[in-house]
Formats: sequence, structure tokens, C-alpha cells
Amino acid sequence: MERRLGEADTEAEIDLEAAVSRVSAWAGQDLRYAPVSGGISNPNWRVWLGDDPASFFVKIPGKGTEMFIDRAAALDASRKAASLGIGPKVYEYLAADGIEISDFIEGRRSCTHVDFRNLDLCRTALDVYRQLHDAAPLVLTKTVFDMIDEHVDQVRTLGGWVPPDFAWLDLEYRRARAALEASGLDLVPCFNDPMAGNFMVDDAGTIMLIDYEYASNNDRCYDLGIWFGEMFFDEATEYALIEHYFGRADPATVARVTVHKALADVKWATWSMVQQKVSALDFDFYKYGVWKHMRARAVFHDPRWETWLRAV
Repeated sequence: MERRLGEADTEAEIDLEAAVSRVSAWAGQDLRYAPVSGGISNPNWRVWLGDDPASFFVKIPGKGTEMFIDRAAALDASRKAASLGIGPKVYEYLAADGIEISDFIEGRRSCTHVDFRNLDLCRTALDVYRQLHDAAPLVLTKTVFDMIDEHVDQVRTLGGWVPPDFAWLDLEYRRARAALEASGLDLVPCFNDPMAGNFMVDDAGTIMLIDYEYASNNDRCYDLGIWFGEMFFDEATEYALIEHYFGRADPATVARVTVHKALADVKWATWSMVQQKVSALDFDFYKYGVWKHMRARAVFHDPRWETWLRAV
């Protein structure tokens, strides 16, 4: 529902109005706003000023997100993406408060999983990834190992739920980590959050990325692995995309991407158990986390798991 400034009726709307009222560049404007659906971390809004057809995207930090999101680092990544032409223009009006404001992207829509059944669109997405991966380093280096360890500590501190076989999951994570660290990490700027809705496509089939709050310098194979998992690609598609990105799909690279795909599920499963304790959003984080752990187990139990660990 679209509202005008002063018509707030919910806590989230009150928070949004309090924030945008502090933007001096918008003072005195006939400001309207409406919620933007799709996120599972923060309340998101679209804001219009007067009769201007252009609009802004405003992200208010969700409760508890300060536990795992560095807003200054997210701003750095958003700036770099905008400079590369793969992200929207960023405004720093409320950056000191961790509130993100950018252009609301016109003429594009959020992708769905169905869109990524199109292999050509998948290749286009990987080309955008390569632009990001080849850019200058971000201010934050945070590997999947750092993320998992951070979330495990948070779950323990909060007294969050963990699965009965957590010790075994943790053992397999540490075996995978040892194998990857022994081979060396290929640290590049990574997106790290490839929900289908974070890929914005236009009629010409070009893609821009939105939502850089989890971006960091990380292993490039993690960025591929987590995306493959999020899109539910079959193995044939994964091989084709690895070949497109690297120019080949050798066993070591396939193994590295596959191991990272499992670690991504461990990371997001543990993240969800933190969110279950702290988030105020209406989302079933328990169900989401249980499902992610199930997918990680599927890879850990795969008869090729030992071969993949040796191959990385």
C-alpha cells in the first residue's frame, strides 16, 4: 500500500518515515512510499518524490543484522558495482546510519528460478560476475570459513537450535576447509548472495545485480558454488557454466565449486538459526535452515565426496 509522509501506521513505516525525514535533499517534497517485497533480512521500500517518475530504493537495516553485515563494507561494494555499471547508483544520505539508498532500477524486473533455466541468461549472469571478480579488492575480506565460524559462535551465544548431527556436519566442514586452504584461496570481490531476485534483467537480456550487503573478498569458486545451489542447476548445467567461466571444466575446478556449494548451505543454514532468534521479519527461518542442512548432507554423503576433497 502506498502512503505519504505522515501516514505511517506500522512500526516499519514509522521507522522508514523517521529515516527519510532526515534526508535534507528531500526536505519539503511530497514524499510517497510503498514496501518492496522479497528480502529476508531487511525491510525494503520504494520512495517517490513529487511527480518525478523516477524513484529510490531504501533499505532499513533489519533487527539483528548488525551481527553479520558490515554496512560500511556493503556501501563500498555498492559503490564499486555502480562504477562498473553492474549495480544501481548509490546515494550516501544516511550511510552513517547504515541505511542504503539507491536508484530504484526502472525497466528491469527481478529474475526468477524459471529465468535461469535459460542457459544463455546464465552465461550473461556469469559475465557480470566476472566483471565483479576482476575488479579492485573490496575493503572487507570475509571467506565462507569466516562466515560459518561467526554464525556458529552466534548460535552458541544466543542458545539457538542446532541439528542433532551438528558435530558431524562441523567435522565435514573442517575437512573441506583444510582441503581448500591447503590448495590456496583465490580471493576476489564476491557477491555472496545470489537469490534469484537479486538479478535484475531487462528485455534485452542484460543483467544488473542488487543487494551487496554480504559482498566481500572471498574465493571465486564460492560465488559460483552458492549460485549453482541457489538455482538448483543439474550437473550438466554446472559443467557447462564452469566451462563458460573458466574456459574448461577440469576435475579440480568442478570439485572446488562443488565443495563450496556444500559449504554455502552450511553457512546459510547456520545463519538462519541466528535469524530465528533475532529477526522480527515474518519468515520461517527454522524451515529454511533445516532445508539448507539437508542439502549440505546430500553432498557430504555423496560417494564422490572423498574424491572431491582430494581433487581441490
